[in-house]
Amino acid sequence: MTGFSPGAMFRVSWLGAATLALLPAQLVAVRLGARTAAVVPKLYHRLVCRALGVRCTVTGTAPPPGTGGLIVANHVSWLDIAVIGAQAPLSFVAKSEVADWPVIGLLSKLQRTVFIDRMRRAATADVAAQMGARLSAGESVVLFAEGTTGDGTRILPMRSSLLGAAHAALGEGGGDITVYPLTISYIGIHGMAGGRTERSALAWYGDTELAPHLKAVLAMGAIDVVLAWGEPIAMGAKTSRKEATRLAEIAIRKARQQAVTGRPAGEP
Repeated sequence: MTGFSPGAMFRVSWLGAATLALLPAQLVAVRLGARTAAVVPKLYHRLVCRALGVRCTVTGTAPPPGTGGLIVANHVSWLDIAVIGAQAPLSFVAKSEVADWPVIGLLSKLQRTVFIDRMRRAATADVAAQMGARLSAGESVVLFAEGTTGDGTRILPMRSSLLGAAHAALGEGGGDITVYPLTISYIGIHGMAGGRTERSALAWYGDTELAPHLKAVLAMGAIDVVLAWGEPIAMGAKTSRKEATRLAEIAIRKARQQAVTGRPAGEP
């Protein structure tokens, strides 16, 4: 890895060793459908955060263990997966291209990621069925509803299609789905508040390649991130998927403003 500092090389090597150590156990757990298939990724993501120097502050109330729910979050970087995944056993929804990425594709499959092929008309129904089954089983599923990564400062408009499809997959009488808004905000480096430039440097968007971005993240040292849980939204009988998406987006935008400015939305 040309250009990596000795410290960065050590952390990458340490993380590589941890990956090789946990990989066989997770392969077996996924094939057997064992309970540890949800637990090992949480441990792995905590190791990733430790290796990359991520310091996470959590506000609000996360979904109670074992209850499950649809977690609707903004998306900034590949690092989001580790930051969110380190909090609790859960799975993600991702574009189908991720499944073919070197290393990351394999790790995503072992996380039991739900892949969606946006080029297939039936893809939404297929994904919704998988999401519905997991929600019915009390699992938590993370949906990056913007559909892509942002620049670390702006929140992009959120799409409601998968939220509604997930509820429809439960069938008649399936009841409400609890939607948990989650805002991820990278707010500084080494305890110093960062501005738009620092947030943009941490974001992985556009045509940014993974290796140079990983190198930049490793060079930053301690990264401060805030995970803010919003109030749960009951989507179903009384709240449509469009309204649930709108409420989740409002909550995420407010939490982002408070995280980066230190002031609640609306205050001067």
